[in-house]
Amino acid sequence: MTATPSPRTTDEAGPGDGLVRIGAIVFIVGAIATLITVAPLFLGTDPFPSVAYAVCMLMGVGFLIAGAGVLRSIAAQRRHARSRADAVS
Repeated sequence: MTATPSPRTTDEAGPGDGLVRIGAIVFIVGAIATLITVAPLFLGTDPFPSVAYAVCMLMGVGFLIAGAGVLRSIAAQRRHARSRADAVS
């Protein structure tokens, strides 16, 4: 029984991995901004200016960036599998 070599090792960053990491960081920044923005509503203090609410939109932006990275990774894996299949046949 032979082991099939993986297309890349775990130490290498594949296509889309950087986008996923950046998207996760942007999402976390947006999540923290959301927690900070919602806090005055529970504490009974004055709400933050509307710019603070705009920063909360980074959650969605980060999610889209990470999703683009996942799609890019999927496309690269499909191209790699297709090229290996063409080389075998």
